Amino acid sequence: MHYFSFIEIIGYLGSIFIATAMTFSSIIRLRWFSLVGTILFTTYGFTIGAYPVGIVNAFIMITNIVFLFREYTKKELFRTLEIRNDNKYLLDFIKFHKEDIAKFYPKFSIQNSEENLSFLVLRNMQVAGVFVGRMIEKTKLCIELDYVTSEYRDYKLGHFVYSPKQPIFKEKDIKTLISGSYSPKNDAYLKKLGFEEKMEQGTPVYYKHLD
Repeated sequence: MHYFSFIEIIGYLGSIFIATAMTFSSIIRLRWFSLVGTILFTTYGFTIGAYPVGIVNAFIMITNIVFLFREYTKKELFRTLEIRNDNKYLLDFIKFHKEDIAKFYPKFSIQNSEENLSFLVLRNMQVAGVFVGRMIEKTKLCIELDYVTSEYRDYKLGHFVYSPKQPIFKEKDIKTLISGSYSPKNDAYLKKLGFEEKMEQGTPVYYKHLD
């Protein structure tokens, strides 16, 4: 019977992390998993004397570190751009991403109503996501849709959108944001961004106060 040595386990773990990294559409997540994988493979390569393996992975490890450092320290432009609820781009965007949106908001359908507030979320002037909310009181907004495309899901946009300094919310004097429990993934996202969970009639509802 063959028993795996400690260094063999490190090699296998490195393979798993690098293979898993290739499945992510998020560049940040891909780089983090690749970084862990290359650290393990660098250790593996130099330990067993496979120096080409160790050198190549050490080089990739360094490029991952440099990329992540630049990504977390660079200044980016975030902006929200209010649009009409029947805006053609908004409707086409939602239609194009319909299947992915359904993973987070399975029952969402766009409703053209004067009570709705819709805006695009821009990152370095690229459309990274869309937001649709419904006013339920003068200062309260119910979130109907907060969708960000996969390559931008690193929570930076979420922190920007739900900041107390968010221009659109300040302009409209919105003090409280409310969201239903649309999916486990979205629930986790809201909690990460500081929403508080409350049970109402046996159903979780999420609140965030902006003042």
